[in-house]
Amino acid sequence: MSATADHAEERTNPAARLGFEPGQVVQEIGYDDNDVDHDLREGIESIIGQDLVDEDYDDVADVVLLWFRDEDGDLTDGLVDSIGLLEDGGQIWLLTPKTGRDGYIEPSDINDAAQTAGLSQTKSISVAKDWVGTRLGTPKR
Repeated sequence: MSATADHAEERTNPAARLGFEPGQVVQEIGYDDNDVDHDLREGIESIIGQDLVDEDYDDVADVVLLWFRDEDGDLTDGLVDSIGLLEDGGQIWLLTPKTGRDGYIEPSDINDAAQTAGLSQTKSISVAKDWVGTRLGTPKR
């Protein structure tokens, strides 16, 4: 695909900027029918070529998509639990509400939780109207 085609896809499918690849298993945690971005979810599914798997999936995933809001409990615990669901070298996309939205989490709190969980924060980007995504890498085992 050309660079121009890549940029066009990024404009029409925001999930394209997240680095998903065809065939990846993406496990979604923290799904709430009223409080997620359905266009982003559908965009990810179109890239990977299959449905997202849910919290009951009983194998390892390539990527965990973790929707997390301030009222969802302890972020560090959520991240540690997510690590256990991943294939070696897998990554977590932590999706949190943007500034001013219900459930907003301070970036410093995200950074502290990630460090405590042993994750490295690689980038944060706007992924939808109400959501920011933070990519977290797992330690090499």
